Amino acid sequence: MNKAFENLQPAAVWHFFDEILTIPRPSKHEEKISAYLQKFGHDRQLETLADEVGNVLIRKPAHPGYENAPGVCLQAHMDMVCEKNSDKEFTFMTDAIQPIRDGEWITADGTTLGADDGIGVATILAILDDKTIEHGPLEALFTVDEETGLTGANALHTDWLQSQILLNFDDEDEGEFCIGCAGGIDTTVDIDFHPTPVDANVEAFKIHVRGLKGGHSGDDINKGLGCANKMLNRILWNGTFNLGLKISYIDGGNLRNAIAREAYAIVTVDKSNVSALRKMVADYEEHLRFEFRSTEPDLSISIEGAETPTTVMDEATQQNLVNALYACAHGILAMSREIPNFVETSTNLASIKMKENHIHIATSQRSSVESAKRAAAEKIEATFLLMGAKVSHSDGYPGWTPNPESRVLKVAVDVYKRLFHHDPVVRAIHAGLECGLIGEKYPQMDMISYGPTLRGVHSPDERLEIKTVQMFWDDTMAILKELR
Repeated sequence: MNKAFENLQPAAVWHFFDEILTIPRPSKHEEKISAYLQKFGHDRQLETLADEVGNVLIRKPAHPGYENAPGVCLQAHMDMVCEKNSDKEFTFMTDAIQPIRDGEWITADGTTLGADDGIGVATILAILDDKTIEHGPLEALFTVDEETGLTGANALHTDWLQSQILLNFDDEDEGEFCIGCAGGIDTTVDIDFHPTPVDANVEAFKIHVRGLKGGHSGDDINKGLGCANKMLNRILWNGTFNLGLKISYIDGGNLRNAIAREAYAIVTVDKSNVSALRKMVADYEEHLRFEFRSTEPDLSISIEGAETPTTVMDEATQQNLVNALYACAHGILAMSREIPNFVETSTNLASIKMKENHIHIATSQRSSVESAKRAAAEKIEATFLLMGAKVSHSDGYPGWTPNPESRVLKVAVDVYKRLFHHDPVVRAIHAGLECGLIGEKYPQMDMISYGPTLRGVHSPDERLEIKTVQMFWDDTMAILKELR
């Protein structure tokens, strides 16, 4: 076992988490983790199934005396968000995550840790492997591709699960039980442009925004974090219309469900405007560091010389692009009118990618109100249609309607108070969970979501609080024992 996990409890959970970190599992590339899970089930002579998209279902009979208890499905997703610091040499398709113990936390060396949702998977495996735990009939559902579209849950067959109760292990705050979540939709933008020769008498520069915290575009959208794409575009917009700046290349953000941490552009400017460009970038760094002084203390905006490119974007497209990116909404669009301090609707300007003569922009919208979710997506569509771009939407996924009268919620709350002597938090979240899709396919399923404490998910700052893993385990053991 990795030394980061030495002497940690519960030992079985950390053992399986350690194994999971050695298995590559980017979204849409879960073949190795799926094979690992299937082998796990077969080796223990448990009924093990896999569907055509790669979801894995393992069934474990009830503990003696619990044969008549309601069936419980334990659910987590296999895939992880693959983000790394720009100076970290790492290949997610082949390399093992390198865990580090940092005081009371487990983190990774320059990459996402994958505790979202690797710790949920590890906990389920520890339960399946232990013959002493008291529980009713169990199903363990491991889904694929939760992070980039929830396609595993969306493809779930309506006759696959036999359980009456579902415990989803994908919440990120110990001491809370989630009973509802937002639905989501992705809106993508495609723009073609004409490469034009670089003017004479110009200098080239790389303008780089970095040092932002990033984070989850649902859970962290209300924290006032900076979006690198929006920051960079403020500079490009000003340079375009005031200094004749020309864009040769632009790249920002990576994943549609992560707030962009870094963005950069390769630009040219007439030599007569070099000093003005350098001053403008320095001024923007000063202004933005002040604007985000309480949430982004490590923000850095740099400008450095670059090799002169052969082509730049045509003028009309560039002007339309920087105008549209400036106008493109990002962040909270509406707060709930019923639940205090709860984000109802939001949008994330996730990534800007450029290849040859094409620009691809990825955004995502979330809302606990279906019509507001659609309106948010249409708002982004309308913004980019003004410049003649091609806009498309994903199928999206539904929200999960809270049920405060849930039986499993009552059991979970009572157990938590008995174990830890204080009330847990019961809430809905703005992030998307697979519970919405599973509930759509199994409308009678009684569901809650909970887990240990994670911070900085979807970024290289992701970390897992060690003590909450034991609390999560104890809580789950007591819930399973009580459900009879």
